Amino acid sequence: MSALPDLTATELSRLYAVGDLSPVEVTSAVLARIEAWEPDLAATWALDAKAALAAARASEARWRKGEALGPLDGVPVTIKELIATRGVAKPLGSAASDLAPEPIDAPPAARLREAGAVILAKTTNPDFGMLSSGLSSFHALSRNPWDLAKTPGGSSAGAGSAAAAGYGPLHLGTDIGGSIRLPAGWCGIYGLKPSNGRIPIDPPYIGRCAGPMTRTVEDAALAMTVLSKPDWRDYMSLPPETIAWDDLEIDLKGLRIGLMLDAGAGLPVEPEVAEAVTAAAKAFEAAGAIVEPFAPYLTREMLNGLDLFWRTRSLNDLDALPPERAERALPYILEWARAARGADGIAVYRGFNQIQRMREAGAKAFQPFDFVISPTAPMPAFDAELPSPTNDPARPFEHIGFTVAFNMTEQPAASINCGYTAQGLPIGLQIVGRRFDDRGVLALSRAWERLRPAQRRWPAAPFVDTRKV
Repeated sequence: MSALPDLTATELSRLYAVGDLSPVEVTSAVLARIEAWEPDLAATWALDAKAALAAARASEARWRKGEALGPLDGVPVTIKELIATRGVAKPLGSAASDLAPEPIDAPPAARLREAGAVILAKTTNPDFGMLSSGLSSFHALSRNPWDLAKTPGGSSAGAGSAAAAGYGPLHLGTDIGGSIRLPAGWCGIYGLKPSNGRIPIDPPYIGRCAGPMTRTVEDAALAMTVLSKPDWRDYMSLPPETIAWDDLEIDLKGLRIGLMLDAGAGLPVEPEVAEAVTAAAKAFEAAGAIVEPFAPYLTREMLNGLDLFWRTRSLNDLDALPPERAERALPYILEWARAARGADGIAVYRGFNQIQRMREAGAKAFQPFDFVISPTAPMPAFDAELPSPTNDPARPFEHIGFTVAFNMTEQPAASINCGYTAQGLPIGLQIVGRRFDDRGVLALSRAWERLRPAQRRWPAAPFVDTRKV
């Protein structure tokens, strides 16, 4: 039996439909869970309990009349702070930003609201979404519920923490270099970065995606039925397509799966991580898949070039701010971005061109395989106070080698838990599919859910849930 905040979206939809549970009951229980955890986790911002309960009451009335808007009607959700929601400011995780309310919902938020989901709060992210941690000059420091001394990851920091802590079943993140998958891996949850354009986003940008962060693969697939609808505001939005998101069956026999244990650049994989991912590969092999080594294609030149391009972009954004406001940004971000000031146009162009090199090399390397599996990150969650594992703005992206290249190739990729360290920290397994095979990634992820050893209990909130179903 589960406490109400721990029920999946699939379970909630079924219980709402038969009248055994009310969206108001569930929303109230989730708000109590958030209240208990938040002093430690700092995962949310702009939480609006009054609005959430009002939405829950409206949903309850629809279910009672048999007029539910769909399976997500009445399901509690959170939305990453970088995704605009009408009437709420978007501070970009930085004290350097203004706090003007957003006039309209961005596409993913609009789809959830149209589906009747109960929006509880925004979730926190670091300055401008450019760190893989919960360190922010605007938000309180976000922490990992598995170990409060550790980071939840980033930049979807609050979303990862909220999912692991049971702030309801569905959380919406964004990912441009690993920002869904890294916190998913470090928080032991499931995170899907879809093919670019599968979930329209505004503003669109090279490699940027929105995606669901959940405790189960089935809930992520359920979210995709709503989130994947096209939207003209994203000029990279994919055309309408009928996808059987509810069909998560896959025949493992004969599947060609590449095993990548070396990203090609960045920090080496720690032994406990390599051991857990290798065990997953052996399990797939025992189930009939053909598992072969996958040679890395990311190079140091590619990673450094992307770093320079991103620095230059952030420097431009900071220079556009009044100087006194720019200085409020996190010092680490300021040092990182300002290191690009001396770069000339040719250097920046060469940096940008590394994105094309990643696309070309990735497409060629992937050809022999149906899927590739790898660590999500080379290490488990690091100390919460650090902006990155290296704590060095000259080497900020040494941990994203496994994730960032698949943003640039525009392939769907997910992170799912595959084990724990001796200290009890989750270890993420990345599953990558061919471009546009989002359903395939979900199906292989579901297969791993069935194959993997029993999972540990989710971290307990600092109080006992009394309402069980």
